[in-house]
Amino acid sequence: MSTSLCQLPGTKCRVQGEFILVRNEDLFSVEPKQSSWKKIRNIVHWSPFIQQFKKNRYPWIQLAGHQGNFQAGEPGAVLKKYDSREQKAFDKLMKDVLRSYVPEYRGDVLKNNEKYLQLQDLLCEFDSPCVMDIKMGTRTYLEEELEKAREKPKLRKDMYQKMIEVDPSAPTEEENAQGAIIKPRYMQWRDEMSSSTHLGFRIEGIKKMDGASSKNFKKTKTPEEVKEALKHFVGTDPEVYSRYIKRLKAIRVTQESSEFFSAHEIIGSSLLFVHDKSKQASVWMIDFGKTNPLPDHVKVNHRNLWVEGNHEDGYLFGLDNLISILETIEQELLSVAERENSNIPCE
Repeated sequence: MSTSLCQLPGTKCRVQGEFILVRNEDLFSVEPKQSSWKKIRNIVHWSPFIQQFKKNRYPWIQLAGHQGNFQAGEPGAVLKKYDSREQKAFDKLMKDVLRSYVPEYRGDVLKNNEKYLQLQDLLCEFDSPCVMDIKMGTRTYLEEELEKAREKPKLRKDMYQKMIEVDPSAPTEEENAQGAIIKPRYMQWRDEMSSSTHLGFRIEGIKKMDGASSKNFKKTKTPEEVKEALKHFVGTDPEVYSRYIKRLKAIRVTQESSEFFSAHEIIGSSLLFVHDKSKQASVWMIDFGKTNPLPDHVKVNHRNLWVEGNHEDGYLFGLDNLISILETIEQELLSVAERENSNIPCE
């Protein structure tokens, strides 16, 4: 028996333990619920909303390599290490029109004397999903980080090493002599080197259906390079592109009418893309640890060029460009399909 029974008219379904109870008139049966881990067992370390099952343990590892920030939650939920700024953002988002486009926030929990945010597991309804994380905005650092760096500069040898691994010519003479750089300088360099500054977004990581994964997008900068990476992720099915585009446009329209979005500077937030072999596809806004309320006197439109002090984040500038690139790919694929169909000989 398939869970598609739940889609039949007059059918009611509810989850009880590890079972889905299906009821339709005189029909009543119990069937095993497919374990979420079977769907997502091959997802790699960079994604924040994914469980991996191994001997009743669910190791969770946050995007960008920060380990220990995630724990297993109740079925259908994940636990993310508590951050007061992110908690405040989620609390407001649950009362905002954007609620449908973010993970459901289910309150805070204590586990092993640690406090966590309990969030919806976004992948539990997908079968062998492909996952992509795109970081939005023209910058990934807060204005307050620049101020702190000027007041109390802290040299980071680890970030210097990351820089020279990607581009040995990037550090200045002074930075080479110190063998270290300050964090805002590293983040500004990352934004300039990738597509963030120029397109308003950058691809952080991709995991394909077969388990193959990549984070090698640090130098993916031009529209053509981004386009090729997106084609690598989505493939050649115009229908999947269409579903992603429809969802992104719905997010954009909702953001433009959202009180939360108009009143916040949204830095370092991502869009999580998920699709599977059934062509189910969706996108969510995630990661709000650097989302700040705007000062009372400041208004932003999320599209203007950032100048220190204006708090513009470039989120909608990036979303406009992302939608445009996806639409270009979709139209190219539809044109190819149309040409191929026109060349089919008549019987």
